Amino acid sequence: MDARIERNRRFLSDLFAGPFRGHALIMDPEPIPAKWPGDFACSDRPLQDWVPLAVESYEAKLKRLEALDDDSVPDVRLATGTHLFAAAFGCQVHVYEDSPAAARPLVSSAEEADRLHEPGPYSPPLGRVFEYGHLLRKQVGADVPIGVPDIQSPFDIAALIWNKEDMYLALYQNPDAVQRLVAKCQRLLTAFLVEFKAQFPECNLCHCPQAWAPPELGCWLSEDEAGSMSVGMFEQFCLPSLVELSDQFGGIFVHCCATADHQYDSLKKLPNLRGLNRVFQEPGPRPAVEAFAGRAVLMQAWTTEEEIHKMLDMALPESRFLLNMPAQPLEEAKGTYERLRARCPRS
Repeated sequence: MDARIERNRRFLSDLFAGPFRGHALIMDPEPIPAKWPGDFACSDRPLQDWVPLAVESYEAKLKRLEALDDDSVPDVRLATGTHLFAAAFGCQVHVYEDSPAAARPLVSSAEEADRLHEPGPYSPPLGRVFEYGHLLRKQVGADVPIGVPDIQSPFDIAALIWNKEDMYLALYQNPDAVQRLVAKCQRLLTAFLVEFKAQFPECNLCHCPQAWAPPELGCWLSEDEAGSMSVGMFEQFCLPSLVELSDQFGGIFVHCCATADHQYDSLKKLPNLRGLNRVFQEPGPRPAVEAFAGRAVLMQAWTTEEEIHKMLDMALPESRFLLNMPAQPLEEAKGTYERLRARCPRS
């Protein structure tokens, strides 16, 4: 294994669950100017059609690491949209020309939700994820991490399956039915992740943003419906499944791009919350910096260097940050990296 990659693995492992040796800085490579041939999981095209671009994307990460010497651990990602697990329950998938595919709701009532067959980890289209992963592993080697597809939380999967307007009414009118569907989604997600770790021991469970952590530190998922719920509703319908997943996998990393600052006290109840990735709205990152210093790594992405410097100014003594910078041309990225590295030295 490349000495820099081995060094970065140790550094990131310590960032999330060890001694603090500095904030992490990951510089995304420029996107490859090629159009993906649709979503691999829900297509009837040969999976080999997706392999060249996936390998090229991995090689671009290697080149960016070589050029900048940042804190990245290059992986091969099995990228999909949010629809994957909803599709396993039978949701139709709508494919767009210029944006990720999306699941269409399948049920609109408690009775319909209860009648849903519970799929398994190889139910279509999930089986293609494993097939594709093995194809890529043959190309890049067994020591390269295979990254998971998009991972939504159990509640967020349920909110794709159940027509959302009807499901939010059901939170009041048929709460037990909602919880039963969430439980089905949790069992499917758990079975899939257990199988994924078994099939690909060298895996990366992070789907968002561009980061890596040892798989034994926990699973990663998106909890975006949190912004639409009260604290009480979140703790009734979302928090229990997140706690159980954290207990099952040894920790949890959460992405949330919703207006969800009001859920911070609830998120702090998660055992072994390793990292939190937020897309901040008003009032910006300060509430998260104050809430999670000493509790979880704040993983910041899709922002500017100016905003990163402001966030670093807010850091508390126990703050830990992973700064995932957007793609820039190489010479521009070198300048950004040098300035941020000067503020974020690593030991």
